[in-house]
Amino acid sequence: MTTNGRKAHTMPVTTYRRYVALGDSQTEGMGDGDDVSGLRGWADRLAVQLAASSPGLSYANLAVRGRLAGQIRAEQLEPALALRPDLATVVAGMNDLLRPRFDADEVAAHLEEMFAALTAAGAQVATLTFPNLARLIPVARPLSPRVTALNSRIRAAALRHGVIVAETAYHPVVTDPRLWSSDRLHAGPVGHARIAAAIAHALAVPGSDDSWTRPLPELASGGRRSVVAGELRWVATFLGPWIGRRLRGRSSGDGRTAKRPGLLPVPASAETD
Repeated sequence: MTTNGRKAHTMPVTTYRRYVALGDSQTEGMGDGDDVSGLRGWADRLAVQLAASSPGLSYANLAVRGRLAGQIRAEQLEPALALRPDLATVVAGMNDLLRPRFDADEVAAHLEEMFAALTAAGAQVATLTFPNLARLIPVARPLSPRVTALNSRIRAAALRHGVIVAETAYHPVVTDPRLWSSDRLHAGPVGHARIAAAIAHALAVPGSDDSWTRPLPELASGGRRSVVAGELRWVATFLGPWIGRRLRGRSSGDGRTAKRPGLLPVPASAETD
C-alpha cells in the first residue's frame, strides 16, 4: 500500500508493541544531533509518535551509518527478526546509489529479502522512496536515473509483500535545502521531522496528516555567484573527504554498532519537535 500524502486515511487504527528500525545513517539519525549529545533522527521521532497511540511501545534501532543494502540485510535482518517486531521500517540503498558500480536490481533484491522475511514473520513493514539528488546537489545530476530506477523497484517489491511506502519522492519540499544538513546527504532536524511525519501518515498513525508535504516559506535567491561559491565549499568540505574514504576502502561506520540494539520503552510524553 502506498500514500502520496494527499489521500485521506483509509487504514484502520493499529496499535503496535514492538517497533524495530533497520537502515543506515539516515535511520541512525545523522544530521539530527551529534555523537556527543546523541543522535535523534526520524526513527526516534516516529517511535514517539507511535507511542502516543500505542502505550507500552518498545523500540529498537539497528541502523549503522555507511552500511550498504547487502550489509544491512546480512547484519541487521536476523537480529531484527529475533526481536519479533510487529512494526519494522527498512530504509536502505542511498549508500549503494552513490557507488560507481551501482546495480538497482541487486539493491532491490536485498530490500525485497528483508521485506519478505519481516512480513512473513508477522510484521507490518514500511519504507520510503528517495528524492532526486540533483535538486540538492547539482553535480549529482548523473545520478538521477539511478534514483528513478531504485524507486521503481522499491515500489514493486513493496507491492509484492504488502509493504507500506511513504512517497517522499513526489513532493518538492523534500529537496528544500532547509530540510537537509550542511553535507546535503543527511536530513537536518526539520528534515528528520518531516520523514517521521511522512511515515506516520503512510501508517495512518492517529494525529498524522499531510502537512509534511507543504512547502516552507520562500526565501530570496542569493544569486548565481552565491550558488557557485556554495557548491565549491560543499565539494571541498564534504565531497572531497567522502571520495577519500571510498578510495581508502573506509566507511564512516567502521567499528560502529547499533545505538539501540535492544527493545526499550518509548515515553509517550516525549517532545516530537
